[in-house]
Amino acid sequence: MFDSLSSKLQNAFKNLRGLGKISEANVSDSLREVRMALLEADVNFKVARDFIERVKVKAIGQEVIQSIQPGQQIIKVIYDLLGSANAGLELSGNPACVLMVGLHGSGKTTSSGKLARLLLKQGRTPLLVAADVYRPAAMEQLEKLGQLVGVPVHAHKGATDVLQIAREALEVARATNRNTLIFDTAGRLQIDEVLVRELVLLRDLVKPQEILLVLDAATGQEAVNVTTHFDQALNITGSILTKLDGDARGGAALSLKAVTGKAIKFAGVGEKLDEFEPFHPERMASRILGMGDVVSLVEKAAQAVTADEAMRLEEKMRKGQFTLEDFLEQMRQMKKLGPLQSLVDMLPGGAEAMKGTDISKHERELSHMEAMICAMTQQERRLPQILNARRRQRIAKGSGVQVSELNVMLNRFGQMQQMMKKMGKFQKMMTRMGGVGPGMSGR
Repeated sequence: MFDSLSSKLQNAFKNLRGLGKISEANVSDSLREVRMALLEADVNFKVARDFIERVKVKAIGQEVIQSIQPGQQIIKVIYDLLGSANAGLELSGNPACVLMVGLHGSGKTTSSGKLARLLLKQGRTPLLVAADVYRPAAMEQLEKLGQLVGVPVHAHKGATDVLQIAREALEVARATNRNTLIFDTAGRLQIDEVLVRELVLLRDLVKPQEILLVLDAATGQEAVNVTTHFDQALNITGSILTKLDGDARGGAALSLKAVTGKAIKFAGVGEKLDEFEPFHPERMASRILGMGDVVSLVEKAAQAVTADEAMRLEEKMRKGQFTLEDFLEQMRQMKKLGPLQSLVDMLPGGAEAMKGTDISKHERELSHMEAMICAMTQQERRLPQILNARRRQRIAKGSGVQVSELNVMLNRFGQMQQMMKKMGKFQKMMTRMGGVGPGMSGR
């Protein structure tokens, strides 16, 4: 989503990195480009103006001008202004209540299900409450999501009194020991007084610990007006930004905190129920400035692959026993990390290095490789040397590829196996010589 903004910001700072001395003039030139990049990304114009002024005040100070690496120092200033720690939920009540509010179509119902799934993984016992009595099939959608994530749903079909539904939900929660209620409230195509009045009455009844504004990342400049209105009426505690995987320009993410002082707490990064994560502003700032997000990448890897699995595969590689079955397992674990483009963006300089490269082509190749291995028998995966012409024709036909494509994949895998065997032999030799080996440390 931030590709355009990231590219323009990095270009603006490229010249500064090489300067031996920074003056007010060259800082102003670069910040003019930064301001244009922010405005084109749909950042609120007041936010962009204030941001530039704050950077300028810090950038032309003595600390930066006298720095050994002034260009890098300015980037650090911008990083400091954008970044701050993730703001978690405050769920002190029993039951604790969370109100999900926002305009129609922002993703409240789906986000409610995703949040319930996340809280369940954290050891809480959530209850989803269908408090949208206006949108057709809203209750049915929430019930379906509840089934998928394994969380009960309180839905009073045919009811029109939201406050009565809330009272019933509180009673159900106490009777069934559910310690967190997530209220999926009604939205509108635009803000109106009827919507706000109902939400205020609901807030006063359930006294929620969290009031989260669910906002579509594509809302752009209007995000500031929507957020301000909801905040003035309800005193929101934070927001959830949805559809961060889309092609929106990203201005909402950079405007919300500056306008309301309330943090973005979660982000929806895809349509699947597990594509929902705590929002880390400092990591997002790092990605926008082209510095990657290695911390998030490591966290994703830790969730997808256990330490035991990693050790087992490392041992097989070292011993030259890595098979096509293991290769298939690795590809599937890699897919759990998310789209290839998002992984590239998390690597420092990854987006810039892969500029002009068709990432989707590589993803298609991986899908073809997975299909080819799946079309093999278990014996063929473990002993690819038995693959004669007839077997190869069968596998190619079964996976929808040409035999030549299968041959290329097998050749690459064979080269990889040979490289692993050489590495294993080299490691054994180093161990015998008293160098670094498994279970040993170098001196």
